[in-house]
Amino acid sequence: MVRRILLGSQLRRLREARGVTREAAGYSIRASESKISRMELGRVSFKARDVEDLLTLYGVTDEVEREPLLALARDSSIAGWWHNYSDVLPGWFQTYVGLEGTASQISTYEVQFVHGLLQTDGYARAVVTAGHRNPIAEEEIERRVALRLERQKLLLGENAPELICVLDEAALRRPFGGEDVMDGQLAHLAEISERPNVTLQVIPFESGGHAAESGAFTLLRFPESDLSDVVYLEQLTSALYLDKRDEVAQYEQVLDRLVDISLSPAHTRDHLHKIRQLR
Repeated sequence: MVRRILLGSQLRRLREARGVTREAAGYSIRASESKISRMELGRVSFKARDVEDLLTLYGVTDEVEREPLLALARDSSIAGWWHNYSDVLPGWFQTYVGLEGTASQISTYEVQFVHGLLQTDGYARAVVTAGHRNPIAEEEIERRVALRLERQKLLLGENAPELICVLDEAALRRPFGGEDVMDGQLAHLAEISERPNVTLQVIPFESGGHAAESGAFTLLRFPESDLSDVVYLEQLTSALYLDKRDEVAQYEQVLDRLVDISLSPAHTRDHLHKIRQLR
């Protein structure tokens, strides 16, 4: 998806620089104006022939200039690793996993439970099985947990993104999986927060009410200047992806205020150890 967005934005700039309308661009590839619009927003896949024809229409005839864009078109059709988990991965969440995997910075606020990138195996298993009226098949549980653990490899890679995670203390106090599981999860949080690319801060109960009255959210930033920041809001059966500048700015401001009232990373680790001792 990210490759599609990048390619679409570059095609839009080339079209506008050439003074070509979407209608004319669509006609050149035997498509509608709305198809060009969807292509430029990265919402549809690209055919190499269409990209070639559009580049020619936009006056990009030099092979050195064309090849990077054609390579983006080819790469955009390659399925991500997460497609192997499509049996347990909702379509609306596949988009998030793809964006998460290419972000340079992931900033998140959680109140219900520990963020998926920071969960232990036992905690993840307890979260996956919680709240279901009917039992989930063991195979499905294993697949969901495996997906979550696979996502976590992102933080350990050579080009690992920066993770800024603000946790409400409620997420640390709400037991998932029993005493041993929670103790292991708290210990893991303290350990992983020592990584240079991970900043973990807790909002203690004594801070009282705060700015995030709307609940949990994640803000994704990307290394490519063509990609807008994205706010991800998960719902029960779907998700919202916000990329309008004014909307994203409001969440940035909330996140800044949450960081301000949170314990520092060092004091957060102390708080985690304190909670473990009191359990």
